[in-house]
Amino acid sequence: MTSSSAPPVIVWFRDDLRLSDHPALHAAAETDAPLVLLYVLDEESTSLRPPRGRAIGSASRWWLAQSLRSLQASLAARGQTLVLRSGAAARVISDLAQDIEAASVHWIESDVPSQSAVERDVTAALKEIGVQARGFPGDLLVKPASLRNKEGRGLRVFTPFWKRVLSLGDPPQPLPVPKKLKPGPAVASDDLASWNLEPKHPDWAGGLRDTWTPGESAAQTRLHDFLETGIKGYATLRDRPDRDGTSRLSPHLRFGEISPRQVWHAANFAAAQKPDIASDVGKFLSELGWREFSRHLLFDLPDLAEKNLQSSFDAFPWRRDAKALRAWQRGRTGYPIVDAGMRELWHTGVMHNRVRMVVASFLVKHLLIDWRHGEKWFWDTLVDADPGSNPASWQWVAGSGADAAPYFRVFNPVLQGEKFDPDGAYVSRWVPELARLSAKLIHQPWEATPMELAAAGVTLGENYPEPMVDHKAARARALAAYAKTREP
Repeated sequence: MTSSSAPPVIVWFRDDLRLSDHPALHAAAETDAPLVLLYVLDEESTSLRPPRGRAIGSASRWWLAQSLRSLQASLAARGQTLVLRSGAAARVISDLAQDIEAASVHWIESDVPSQSAVERDVTAALKEIGVQARGFPGDLLVKPASLRNKEGRGLRVFTPFWKRVLSLGDPPQPLPVPKKLKPGPAVASDDLASWNLEPKHPDWAGGLRDTWTPGESAAQTRLHDFLETGIKGYATLRDRPDRDGTSRLSPHLRFGEISPRQVWHAANFAAAQKPDIASDVGKFLSELGWREFSRHLLFDLPDLAEKNLQSSFDAFPWRRDAKALRAWQRGRTGYPIVDAGMRELWHTGVMHNRVRMVVASFLVKHLLIDWRHGEKWFWDTLVDADPGSNPASWQWVAGSGADAAPYFRVFNPVLQGEKFDPDGAYVSRWVPELARLSAKLIHQPWEATPMELAAAGVTLGENYPEPMVDHKAARARALAAYAKTREP
């Protein structure tokens, strides 16, 4: 029981690990009540009943640990603490609310179906003990339920979807960090280390530590720097994996260290200040739109990561080939741009977006391996693995999803490498055994003469693999399989 005259308010943090533009925290602070700030590691509710969620992957667990530490530090600087508890959210939150005689529990609503189901459980548990539950929008620019077509369904083609979002005008202005966060009663908290979110034996996260600084402050700095110095030319440079041409905000958005409307307003302000970057800002915001679109798809299709959106693909003749899948996962396919992407992913927890499309196309179309295997690998290895964008993007490449790429689009990994990594800098970085080959040969080392290979220190089949499949033959096989699937 609290000794304070006013009953405390609990703020339940989730995928919104920030203090600025946090509507639930802002509203709680405005009550002037003592606050208990809570994060629940809930690995139980995901499997209780449909719509089932899934535990976050290994790389995301690493990010979560760093992000929680960052949030703890930000709160400590303001005289507050972050309470950590694990277990089913409904049980944990209702027990805590009862223990401290809380007046209410605030949180930012999620439109991810499995998380919405958990919210309903929490609301029901709080109702039983007479505690108010208050949810606030703040995870998306537009709530999916408010963006429907004439049949009452969400839009399934990106361009008209994004036009509709743009036609709604600016989202609300971001909220500042509350000026005062009144400390609540002392509450027992788990030790973050006891959650074992970070790898130990072996510790494979060295590349993640070298690449990233999770947390709200780093997210704000990254957005500011990108809009100041990196946005010009984004519309074209974003396709170049050999250039630093993207914002790299995706994991910060994934964990809510920065909000979509903060990105929206900052980008539009930058465009107003510098009209010459307006087209680049528009393209940048459309990428934010793809996150939005994917979450809206997930809202209507909770099993997006498991089930083909287009049922015609249920009969697709996928191949079972564990050896080929493993070679793809480890960047040993014999196609340099594919291998570079897969190795970048393993080391840094991300992959350049253009290369993501190429490696996904290779798995699904060159190897005819079910897109779900690729989606699961990305879910485990990406620090920005998003429950909407990850499966939606894999289904887009496979041709089984919404607004899908045409089934006959089979990316040629050699041409993709030559076009978007023309000097071979990206491949040289991630596939260093090929670094001494010329730009002309680095994307197709099998075309080099024995003398050229020897001079570059390359022995195909030994220190770098021969191509797993012939591109022309694999393309023909894929088109035949797709054509058969599409037969009435």
